[in-house]
Amino acid sequence: MKLENVKAQMRKGVLEYCILSLLSKADAYASDIIAELKSVQMIVVEGTLYPLLTRLKNDELLSYRWEESSQGPPRKYYALTDKGSAFLQELDQSWSQLVVSVAKIKQKN
Repeated sequence: MKLENVKAQMRKGVLEYCILSLLSKADAYASDIIAELKSVQMIVVEGTLYPLLTRLKNDELLSYRWEESSQGPPRKYYALTDKGSAFLQELDQSWSQLVVSVAKIKQKN
């Protein structure tokens, strides 16, 4: 088993949670989301983000709006919906429980 593969799978598993968390703070353009995720080493391939944004939008967790840009074509800004906010709260609880469970297992070693 290769460590890099395992690490990549772990990142993929929490990527949606990270996207929702970012958008809970402010609406964002896809490039801004990518930059933020790259800055914390959560995403390597940009193409990974767009299918996730589409899926989250189709699940009504995100919405988007078009804004004119002074630097080119209009930009699509993503925002968390009310349903997305409620889902994020549930994920926050699940994440906390997961962290506690892993910590308990690690303490037993």
